[in-house]
Amino acid sequence: MRYSALTPVFTGLRWALHILLVALTVFAIVHAEILQSEHARAVQVLGAALLIVYFGGAAVAHLAWFGGTRLSLFSYAWIGVLGLVWLGMLMVTMDAAYIVFPLFFLFLHLLPMTAGIVSVIVSTTLTIAMLGYHSGISVGGVIGPVIGASVALAISGGYSALYREAREREKLIEELTATRGELAIAEREAGVLAERERLAREIHDTVAQGLSSIQILLHATERVDPDRPGIEQLQLARQTAADALVDTRRIIRELTPPVLDEQTLAGALTRLAASAEHTLRTSGRATRVRFHLVGEAHPLPMTTETTLLRVAQSAIANVQQHAKATALNITLTFDEDAVTLDVVDDGAGFDTSTLENRNGASFGITAIRRRVTELGGRMSIESVPGEGTALAATIPLTEEAG
Repeated sequence: MRYSALTPVFTGLRWALHILLVALTVFAIVHAEILQSEHARAVQVLGAALLIVYFGGAAVAHLAWFGGTRLSLFSYAWIGVLGLVWLGMLMVTMDAAYIVFPLFFLFLHLLPMTAGIVSVIVSTTLTIAMLGYHSGISVGGVIGPVIGASVALAISGGYSALYREAREREKLIEELTATRGELAIAEREAGVLAERERLAREIHDTVAQGLSSIQILLHATERVDPDRPGIEQLQLARQTAADALVDTRRIIRELTPPVLDEQTLAGALTRLAASAEHTLRTSGRATRVRFHLVGEAHPLPMTTETTLLRVAQSAIANVQQHAKATALNITLTFDEDAVTLDVVDDGAGFDTSTLENRNGASFGITAIRRRVTELGGRMSIESVPGEGTALAATIPLTEEAG
């Protein structure tokens, strides 16, 4: 597990287990020497073997864990050898009974839950039996190992719960970190797109319109007196303004939203409809989304295309979140003096008098209404609870708009 706030806790528990096993083993060896037990030499040999097997296996397990390798078979073999050495030591000194307590945690930590519990029960039974062998069956000789096993099970359960919580918390932190990174990227991209759109609108409303006006004025001057001196310079100036206007419109097109790149507004709306239908079906709603083109499509000003695209996106988003519709129709209508976008669904609908209280939807609708109004257009919303919603945005077209 990677480092987390609980890593020191787990490290401390592991070191406490190591120290406890060493201390109890050394105690058994020293106590046998002090009592001058006839089995003192056997206790020393078995105690040393126990420590060698324990720390050798712990080192291998640690290195394997660090490298991401699973050691299920090794764990069984290690615990089996360790258990046999401990049992041999228990047969020559009852002080080895204390060593079973840290072994409980080793069983429960390395083995699957069922195998770990069985190992605890077996080792507890063997401890009680060997204590009875050395000093006879007594209440303390039975209750002591049983209480030790119960405490080990309880602590191990708490440790496991703490470990799972740490892993879940670590996973949550990783997800939050990833989400924060994605959000930062999305916000940065949104900011770039917004700035591109703002610059395109500024260039369109100032430089492009100014160059267009210069062309018109110069052309009018030419018509008033086509034989006047300097007419060639006027024609050159008008042509220069026309060339500059072409370059300006190319820059504006390059600054348009990516969804409009290399395609018409109708093409962008067609793709948007297909994407919305796929999204709705993925979320479990079989909503049919269709785009319809009425009239003869012709190039529109960049600001008009962008605004209508944003209107469609906002309307579709509201349908996805609130409408629960089975059909959604997007219609783009070209008239001689205006272009109209209609978004109609057969969803839940709502009471339009409560529109101002619908915070999320109200903000989106207010924003797109403002954009339409800035272009001299109008937007209307008609809805009845249970009968769907119809949104219409109409933007007038002028000769100077392009």
